[in-house]
Amino acid sequence: MSGMLARLLFYPTLAYNVVMETVSSRRWFDRVDEAVILGALPFRSMTKQLVELENVRGVITMNEMYETKYFCNSAEEWKAAGVEQLRLSTVDLTGVPSMDDLHRGVAFALKHRERGTGVYVHCKAGRSRSATMAAAYLIRLHGWTPEEACRQLAAVRPHILVRPAQLGVLRRYHGQVCGPSR
Repeated sequence: MSGMLARLLFYPTLAYNVVMETVSSRRWFDRVDEAVILGALPFRSMTKQLVELENVRGVITMNEMYETKYFCNSAEEWKAAGVEQLRLSTVDLTGVPSMDDLHRGVAFALKHRERGTGVYVHCKAGRSRSATMAAAYLIRLHGWTPEEACRQLAAVRPHILVRPAQLGVLRRYHGQVCGPSR
């Protein structure tokens, strides 16, 4: 049922995101560190900016296919722009990335970090699914607790919303990559 609700609410909530970027202090994307950018849907019109100005060579797409079908680059279009895409489909609104997806996404981001290239981590709004992935990256990179990682993300992107179930998976991830909590 949550997947159906997410589909019904997709266009109204996407429109809300566009309006909020226009009328508030929200930005479409924010740089987390030298390698990772956390953001909303990367519209095709943003490709040149992301590649040329932000050095993006990797994209982690936390969206389901229907969310990116009309407005975003396909995997082939990203490849033609010199960008590698990793799709880790997660249901909007209620979805929690799987542990396997967190490990795959973080390894992808770290690979690009080692190469000196950027990774754009996104979902629809750059608030929950993608913020969970970015927090996992910070946990792995710095050994931070999930709470520390989320505080750091909120410092650069104040409107993130990591829900309790997402925080739970981050705690399990932290246990796997950092050992027992401090």
